[in-house]
Amino acid sequence: MGDKANAHPGAAGRATAADQPASVRNVVLVGHSGSGKTTLVEALALTAGAVNRAGRVEDGGTVSDYDEIEHRQQRSVQLSLVPVTFDGIKVNLLDTPGYADFVGELRAGLRAADAALFVVSAADGVDGSTRMVWEECAAVGMPRAIVVTHLEAARADFEEMTRICAEAFGADDPDAVLPLYLPLRGPEGPDGHAPVTGLTGLLSRTLFDYSSGERSESEPDEDRLPAIEEARNRLIEGIIAESEDETLMDRYLGGEQIDVKTLIDDLERAVARGAFFPVLAAAPAAEGARQGLGTVELLELVTRGFPTPLEREAPHVTTVDGRPRELKPCDPDGPLVAEVVKTSSDPYVGRVSLVRVFSGTLHPEETVHVSGHGLADRGHEDHDVDERIGALSAPFGKQQRALTHCIAGDLACVAKLGRAETGDTLSAKDDPLLMEPWQMPDPLLPLAIRAHSKADEDKLSQGLGRLVAEDPTMRLEHNQHTHQVVLWCLGEAHSDVALERLRSRYGVQVDVVPHRVSLRETFAAKSAGRGRHVKQSGGHGQYAVCEIEVEPLPGGSGIEFVDRVVGGSVPRQFIPSVEKGVRAQAAKGVAAGHPLVDVRITLLDGKAHSVDSSDAAFQTAGALALREAAADARIHLLEPVAEVSVLVGDEYVGTVMSDLSGRRGRVLGTEQTSGSRTLVRAEVPEIEIGRYAVDLRSLSHGTARFHRAYARHEPMPPQVAEKVRQQTEAG
Repeated sequence: MGDKANAHPGAAGRATAADQPASVRNVVLVGHSGSGKTTLVEALALTAGAVNRAGRVEDGGTVSDYDEIEHRQQRSVQLSLVPVTFDGIKVNLLDTPGYADFVGELRAGLRAADAALFVVSAADGVDGSTRMVWEECAAVGMPRAIVVTHLEAARADFEEMTRICAEAFGADDPDAVLPLYLPLRGPEGPDGHAPVTGLTGLLSRTLFDYSSGERSESEPDEDRLPAIEEARNRLIEGIIAESEDETLMDRYLGGEQIDVKTLIDDLERAVARGAFFPVLAAAPAAEGARQGLGTVELLELVTRGFPTPLEREAPHVTTVDGRPRELKPCDPDGPLVAEVVKTSSDPYVGRVSLVRVFSGTLHPEETVHVSGHGLADRGHEDHDVDERIGALSAPFGKQQRALTHCIAGDLACVAKLGRAETGDTLSAKDDPLLMEPWQMPDPLLPLAIRAHSKADEDKLSQGLGRLVAEDPTMRLEHNQHTHQVVLWCLGEAHSDVALERLRSRYGVQVDVVPHRVSLRETFAAKSAGRGRHVKQSGGHGQYAVCEIEVEPLPGGSGIEFVDRVVGGSVPRQFIPSVEKGVRAQAAKGVAAGHPLVDVRITLLDGKAHSVDSSDAAFQTAGALALREAAADARIHLLEPVAEVSVLVGDEYVGTVMSDLSGRRGRVLGTEQTSGSRTLVRAEVPEIEIGRYAVDLRSLSHGTARFHRAYARHEPMPPQVAEKVRQQTEAG
C-alpha cells in the first residue's frame, strides 16, 4: 500500500478499456453532502495523471459528469464516473451525492462498485445517514476504507476523528478501524493553526512530505518516534488480529519482529475481504502542486488493498421466464450480462446509459437484448426488446472518450439505447438473461403537477416518461380518483430537480398544485329518496319515477344494488337503468363530490309510462332518488388511513411517537430491532402525512426511514370534514 518504499504513480494516465478484470478496481465514494467527495475525486484524478489544467472543467465544474442543475443547486444530484489509471490499474471512481434525496444514485453506485471509500469531514464528523450506509455495506460484506478530509479546518483533529470513526463504524471491533498514517503538521501560522504538510507511514516509519507540491520521503526525528511507535504497535496488533495466519499473533506476542512485507500483505488481504477498515487523510493539491496530500497513499490502498471484480460473487441471474442461470464470477468469455446503473440524456447523442458488465464482453455497434422487469409499480413497464447499441466510451467531464470494448468487471457509457432504463439488464440477443434489480428506496413525497399550457400538455407525457426512465426512485401516478398526475419523490430537493429537468431538458413547463388524497362518502344511517323525472314538451316525453332506500354497509363493501320491486311497478327492462343511474351518481358523490361507497341501495317501487318511459329517463330518476336520500341523511366523509412503520434510532422514538399522535395517528406498538433502533407501527390518516418524508428527516436528523401502505377508509372527524368541505367549495 502507500507505506511501501518508493511508491509512485508509475504508469498513471487517462483510463482506457481494461484488458482483464484483475486490472480493474470499482470504488464508490460515500459521505454526507459537503464532506468533500467530488474534491477528492478531482485530487485523485490529478495525482493519477488523468487531469491537467487544460482538461479541467471551468466555472465550478469537475471531472465528474457536470450538470447545470448541480451548479445551480450547489450540490451533487447524480452519480458520476471518473475512470483513472494508476500503476497499470484502471480505477473507476464512482462519485455519489451526499444528500438524502438522491439516495437512489448512491444505491446505484453501491451496485456498480466492489469497494467503498467513506469520506468524512474533520469539521463535521459522521452523520447518521453515513452510518446507515456503512451498515448496508457491512450487511453485504463490501470492503471499506475511511478518508478524513478538511483537516485545514479550525480545530480539526485527525486523532479525534479516528476515534469517532471507530465508535461509529467499529461497533463489533473498534480495533479494526485504525489509521495507516498520522498527519504531519507544519509550524503554526499567525492564527495559531498548524497546517498539515505531510503524513507519517506507521508501518515503514517514513515521513511523506507534500509541502513542496510533490511527495518526498525522509526519516522521522527522534522526538516523533514515541508517538509513531505507540500508534504503530496498535496498528500491528489490529492487522495481526485479522490475519489468516493463526501463528502470527503467537509469534508477535513472543517478541518476534514481524517484517513489514508480511504485515502489508496481511493488511491488504484483511481490507479486501472486509475485515479491516483503514483510516487515511487526504487533501486537494495547493495551487500549482501536482499531488494532493494523501492521494498517492489512497490510490495505493485502492489498487493494492481493494478487491478485483474477480473476487465478487456472480450476481443472481435468471432467464427472462424466471429459470435460474449459473454464471462464473466475472468471466470475460462468459455469456453477456450487464446492468444499466444510470441513465441520462445528452443533447447531442441522446440517451446515454452507464453500464457495469458482470459477465462477458460488450462491444460497440452490437445488438443486445434489453430486459426490464420488476418496477411496474413506478411507471416502468416490463419490457424485453432487442436494441443495437452505439459507441462505448469513458466519461471525462462533459467529454466522452471512445472505448473499443468493455470486459466483465469494467464500466462504460453506452450510447443509443433508446429503450433501456436504469436497472435494466443487457444480455446477448440469442441468450436473454435478467438480473435481480437492486433495492430502491420508496418515493414517499407526492408532487401533483399539471401542464402550464396546451403546448406543455402535448409534451408532458413524453417528458415524464423520460424522467422516470432515468430515475427509478421516482414513481409516476395517474390517480384515477383525484384525476391528478403525481410524481412521487424522495424529498423536496428531489422534486426540485425533477421540475428543473422537465423544464430544461424536455422543454415542459408545469405548475405544482395541491396534492389531493382520495376521499370517499358514505351514509351514516338509513335514508330514503324518491326520484321523479317527468317532462312533457311536445312530441316524445320522458317519464320515470323510482323510490329507493339507502343503508350503510361495513367498510370495504362498495356499492350493493338490490331489486325489491313487486307488481311490475318498474318494468323489468328499466331496473338495470335505475342501477346504472344510481351508480353513476354514486361515482360523482352526493355531498362534497367524492365517490359514494359502502352502501346498499334498494329499489322499492316506482312508476312507468307505456310510451314516455325510457332507459335514459330511469337513469335520471335513479340519480335524483339517490341525491334526495342524501339530502335527508347525515353523510360521512371517509378518509384513507395508512399503516405507517417508522424505523428510528432509540433516542428519537419519543419525538416520533409524539409527532404521529399530533397527526391524528394511533400508535399500535413498538419493536426493538438491531443497532439501537426501534420500529414504531401506527395508523395515520393519509391527509396528515403528505409531507412526512420531509418532516421525519428533520425530526430524526436524517436517520429514520418509514414505509406506508393503504389500510382502509374511515370516517373523518366532523371538524376536519367541515374544513375539507369549505376548502372544496372555495376551490
